[in-house]
Amino acid sequence: MRQSSIEQGLLTETIIFCRRLREHGLAVTPSEAIDALTTLDLIDPDDRQETFLSLRSVLTSRLDDYPIFEKLFDDFWNRSRGNLPRKSDAHAVDFNRKEKATSGLDRQKNLAFFLENWGSQETRETEPMRLAGASNLDASTEKDFSLFAADEIEEVSRLTRRIVKRLARNPSRRWKPARHGRKVDLRRTFRQSLGTGGEIIELSYKQRKLLKTKLVVICDVSGSMDLYSRILLQFVYGLQNSFARVETFVFSTSLERITAHLKERTFKRVLQRLATGVRGWSGGTLIGRSIADLNSNWSGLVDKRTIVIILSDGWDTGEPDELARALAYLKRRAGKLIWLNPLLGNPGYQPLVRGMQAALPQIDVFAPLHNLESLRKLERHLIL
Repeated sequence: MRQSSIEQGLLTETIIFCRRLREHGLAVTPSEAIDALTTLDLIDPDDRQETFLSLRSVLTSRLDDYPIFEKLFDDFWNRSRGNLPRKSDAHAVDFNRKEKATSGLDRQKNLAFFLENWGSQETRETEPMRLAGASNLDASTEKDFSLFAADEIEEVSRLTRRIVKRLARNPSRRWKPARHGRKVDLRRTFRQSLGTGGEIIELSYKQRKLLKTKLVVICDVSGSMDLYSRILLQFVYGLQNSFARVETFVFSTSLERITAHLKERTFKRVLQRLATGVRGWSGGTLIGRSIADLNSNWSGLVDKRTIVIILSDGWDTGEPDELARALAYLKRRAGKLIWLNPLLGNPGYQPLVRGMQAALPQIDVFAPLHNLESLRKLERHLIL
């Protein structure tokens, strides 16, 4: 009973510590939190310096993180002194019992199981960890983007970058060889042992490949979107500068590619370039013609590994049939088609305009993007 209480206390304090680090800007995801717990179980928990250096190695990713980590670690150390586990012989006793219980099983099956699972732990999450707010702004996460003040806009880009950074670490179902790791590549290990008469001299490892999802973002900057255009471009700017494979377009009556414009170091510079280099801002809306232009002139950017995101309120002065045809063609080529409508956040909203009615049968995800809470919820849709 005592051991169980100690482990639960350690878990709680470590999770709190990881959340505090994340709240202060460190890129600490659930994966790093699990690594931290694993590390604490492998080191001497009574050695402050060893604990400090070990946790810093798994919970920081750059030198700028060190001062923040050091400041917050002191509080973690003081609060968790009564919760850190002590080494005991309990694990050795349990291991001996397991060894006796399995001594009668087939030796070859035991070897295969051991090699494939050597050093691995179950680390899957049943649900994504909720991201903490990126700053101490008084604005609620439910506050509509159209009401954001100038000093709140950066919040959108900051939260977007943190979401995308987590997505960039998502593993695919495919494996690749690795020099080290927790997962043994059983097939390669046995194949290499043929050169030594079936004797296993060296283990081969494997790790999951990272998902290489591409994004194509199409943002409506027509007059009806004036209240949201700048905020949504801030969102796109966060995507462009955090996700390696993003192509970005804007449209009103025609489509323009702005990928290069968004590579500026500050969003202020982005807006300056867009103001002088993009035509038709705050004009009319021809969504169907713009999507058809993408299909005709930029079709090479879209394949089954691509998520296409359309940011628009659906107000279209063009023909609904043209929009439906263009979207149907785009859907056949893309891995997923997402339409984000800032008006959908209004409880009384209904997609009654012709453009939105034509689009709905063709899209995979129809979701709001009008406040920070809807931005957080978008994360689960950005995975193929």
